[in-house]
Amino acid sequence: MKTNSIILLLLLAMVPGFAQQDSQYTHYMYNTITINPAYAGSRGVTSIFGLHRTQWVGLDGAPTTNAFSIHSPIQNSRLGIGLSFVNDKIGAGDQSNIGADLSYSIPTSEKYDLSFGIKVSADLLNVDYTKLNRYDPSNPLFQNNIDNEFAPNVGAGVYYHSDQLYLGFSVPNFLNVRHFDDNASAAVKDRLHYYLMGGYVFDLSPSVKLKPSVLTKIVSGAPLQVDLSANVLLQDKVSLGLAYRWSAAATAMAGIQITDGLLVGYSYDFDTTSLENYNSGSHEIFLRFELFNIQRRIITPRFF
Repeated sequence: MKTNSIILLLLLAMVPGFAQQDSQYTHYMYNTITINPAYAGSRGVTSIFGLHRTQWVGLDGAPTTNAFSIHSPIQNSRLGIGLSFVNDKIGAGDQSNIGADLSYSIPTSEKYDLSFGIKVSADLLNVDYTKLNRYDPSNPLFQNNIDNEFAPNVGAGVYYHSDQLYLGFSVPNFLNVRHFDDNASAAVKDRLHYYLMGGYVFDLSPSVKLKPSVLTKIVSGAPLQVDLSANVLLQDKVSLGLAYRWSAAATAMAGIQITDGLLVGYSYDFDTTSLENYNSGSHEIFLRFELFNIQRRIITPRFF
């Protein structure tokens, strides 16, 4: 009974404020295109990425995220293009986002580039109130589902990078979009998210590399979120790492570079909040496949 009550309260809290937080990723260092359009084409090859995240396993209505992206530089130019799709399911809510990205890079030195990007996106939101335990079905808030509410948006970002360092700042969505049902009895608001990220690769030896990284997310109405992580790359093939999401979770990560173009990774989050008593953690798995060309080839696998 206690568990059911907590789950119900959690879901009821999620629905009125649904979409106030963008998707959450442990492997943000590989999935940068979804939050920063300036990343498009920065790897110098066509990069295809897929991710599945199951959060708070065992908790009814817990978030599930699926993400897919593809981005590439445009040959003989300083432009990069990208396309991404993200689907989030949380309790009674189901939100999909599709985004198109365009970047422009300026060499600032022999090793570093400064990239600027714009993102044009669209959200499709559904909320099915019948999936909730409604103690008062006559409540106007739950009378009409939100069906296929469409909302366009636009965002931008900057990305400064080399083969060993990256710094990025982005706002994926500039518009504070409000979604309503037919009777305007329930509102959902997409708020501005500000992302600041960075990382550096240290060569500890010819066969061992270390990369600490950080992602900071700021959004109105939500606590500051800081993700700290450190990955070790062994023989340019196997990566092992630990991460900490401030006041939220601790994480173990692993990845393997199966071929020059194929990377697979997995992470497990241990909840450090009171929710740890009601779930068995969060799982995230990703796959990145890259197409090399004759003129450009990444000799050493990169962390980002």
